[in-house]
Amino acid sequence: MDLIPKPDQVASAASNVAQKVLKGGLADLRPMPRTLIDEGPLRYVFRYDAAEGVDPFGDPVLLVMPLAAPSSCYDLRRGCSLVEHLVSRGRPTYVVEYGEVKFKDRALGFEHWVDEVLPAAIDAVHRDTGRRPVHLVAWSLGGIFSVLTLAAHPELPVASLTTLGSPWDISKVPLIAPLRPLLNANMPEALRVITKGYQLAGGAPKALVRWGFQLSAVDKLVTKPLVTAQKLDDADFLAQLEAVDAFGRAMIAYPGRTFGQLYHRVVRNNELRTGRLDLGDRTIDVREVKVPVLVIGGETDGIAPLGAVRPIVAMLKGAPAVRWEAVPGGHLGMLTGRGARTKTWPLIDAWVDQWASAGTSRMGIGANPRRRHSSANSRALK
Repeated sequence: MDLIPKPDQVASAASNVAQKVLKGGLADLRPMPRTLIDEGPLRYVFRYDAAEGVDPFGDPVLLVMPLAAPSSCYDLRRGCSLVEHLVSRGRPTYVVEYGEVKFKDRALGFEHWVDEVLPAAIDAVHRDTGRRPVHLVAWSLGGIFSVLTLAAHPELPVASLTTLGSPWDISKVPLIAPLRPLLNANMPEALRVITKGYQLAGGAPKALVRWGFQLSAVDKLVTKPLVTAQKLDDADFLAQLEAVDAFGRAMIAYPGRTFGQLYHRVVRNNELRTGRLDLGDRTIDVREVKVPVLVIGGETDGIAPLGAVRPIVAMLKGAPAVRWEAVPGGHLGMLTGRGARTKTWPLIDAWVDQWASAGTSRMGIGANPRRRHSSANSRALK
């Protein structure tokens, strides 16, 4: 609103406040309808219903979850939902969720997702769509899991991968800086306390995960009351705030061993910056990824800044094409913020269309695994 609000602004603000008080809010938080098609240990694969009056067409898109986050990251609210956008365009759209993590799941590590969950989910979607190749769209840790999965299992029927906000060099994450003393190898007592804590708890509890998400946007948290007052006449802005708050309340716990791997190997030792990760008796090397990859970073992302995300571009030496894009928004906003509708989602659409199976692209370009992307922001890797 203006410093001295106009009559129409006052009327809009009054209407928004009334709707929030009387109806509980402005955001339409109804999830897009979907059907469970496959399940296993911490694996639930859902197919989203086709949009009314739209026949699904072409290759499927599988949305890959990070740990701890609810699937509303892809389906935040009506009018600002990547899922809604995809099904409205006729794309067969799926998501793999992991469900509630329990104490009995404490021994599960990266291997569970890389070797079991994601390969099984990809196969389920592949079978459900008549053996069409699958396009992966993966946010945050989901992007890391997806890259490692495709490197470990290059035979999977995947046509392309899009990662969003997936950090590969933790040294570039400012949020980690205050924790450096605890990560110092010369402080064994501190390390033992942290390790013993997550082992006893069986992982990272919901409250801790929720606190970490809030900490990543503490500046916005502090200024939220003032900004809300200034935007009382903007129903879409207020609805977005409500949806993000609901997302934050729905965080899920981390399994103990996975949290331990994240802490010791990803955060403390920064192993992902090498493009290699030792899992058991093998080393997964991201140079073994053989599909085109679109790498997207958020310009104001506090959890995975551009400098932490971009290094994967140079590591994917086996991919036929790699494209880098920076888009407006923070860690969640880059994926499903109001600006994502015109900035991020068109990039995903174009990438999937470019690498679609022959005869199924909406752009009429069929896919060619040897094709090089012509954009100046792309790297052709042969």
